Amino acid sequence: MSHERRRPAQDRTSAPPQSPDGPDAARLPLLSDCGNCFGLCCVALPFARSADFALDKEAGRPCPNLRTDFRCGVHRDLRQRGFSGCTVFECFGAGQKISQVTFEGKDWRTAPETARPMFDAFAVMRQLHELLWYLTEAVALPSGARAVPQALNSVRAGEAPITGTAGAVLPAAVRDELQAALEETERLTLGTAEELAGLDVAAHRGVVNVLLLRVSELVRANVPGRKKERRGADLMGARLKGADLRGANLRGAYLIAADLRGADLRSADMIGADLRDADLRGADLTGSIFLTQAQVNAARGDATTRLPRGLRSPAHW
Repeated sequence: MSHERRRPAQDRTSAPPQSPDGPDAARLPLLSDCGNCFGLCCVALPFARSADFALDKEAGRPCPNLRTDFRCGVHRDLRQRGFSGCTVFECFGAGQKISQVTFEGKDWRTAPETARPMFDAFAVMRQLHELLWYLTEAVALPSGARAVPQALNSVRAGEAPITGTAGAVLPAAVRDELQAALEETERLTLGTAEELAGLDVAAHRGVVNVLLLRVSELVRANVPGRKKERRGADLMGARLKGADLRGANLRGAYLIAADLRGADLRSADMIGADLRDADLRGADLTGSIFLTQAQVNAARGDATTRLPRGLRSPAHW
């Protein structure tokens, strides 16, 4: 990953958590660092008045809560003031990349001519950084004769190992393709604002998605028994308390308000699953693949929810 140019240290609204060296360290730049961003999600994105946002806001217009120093004036009370959508948003580090690398620390307030190209580039960068999140995770999976990292072991304490990500081995050729895709995606993020705006992100996402599907199949194939196929399924409000969903394909599944208390989601493919208001109390997601902080933020959970290493429990749990 590239080293980003940063503003002087200051009181940050939020910052990526510290983590020991290992697979997680590579993903730290892929978590939002609001202290090094020019409030891009608060100005570039539109809001629609709803349960998630207390007001309507057009894209390109600053949120009235955004202060002149790019901090949120109601950060501590976002949920109470009707802005729960802000608390679950994750830019995958695109905000600080655009602010400090693409535009080299030049902000849209002091240089208004940068506003439109900056906002357009931000939308593209967020998609690229989301792909980097998935690819970085996939590259860290064991391949060939590599030992299984403890971080990927989905074994419950005191239990015998199950076959899953802990036993998954990617063929060396697949890992090489993943590494090449990772490097190419990173290269694209270093383009100029004009190059980013002109990028065919959908085409690049399609190429990467083929690889991620292959990884998913290889990981889930190691889970014993018949795996549940729920790709794109409507599981809104579903009663899945204590369900065995190990190795399930939940890509793009609608799990809004689903009861997943105590469910076993180890080695499940979670890419694109909608977890808004899903109840994850007591659920085990260690070893699940392609889960993002944004999905976790949107769900409900508590201290008994087990998350993959590198993801954090939201403050509102």
